[in-house]
Amino acid sequence: MQTKLNVEGMSCPHCESAVKKAVSAINGVSWVAVNLAEKTVTVTHDETVTADRMINEIEEQGYDVI
Repeated sequence: MQTKLNVEGMSCPHCESAVKKAVSAINGVSWVAVNLAEKTVTVTHDETVTADRMINEIEEQGYDVI
């Protein structure tokens, strides 16, 4: 499965790294791509990973998922 989330507040490589690390740590996530220009996070994952779980991890890093 693949999920694409729109994330506000990311503006630098540190932001990209923090989001990628947090989402990658979720069991069932196999790939994460962060696009700063488009303000998106694309995640490839299995069916056990919910959008709410990904959103929670991103928001815990201080970013807003819209």
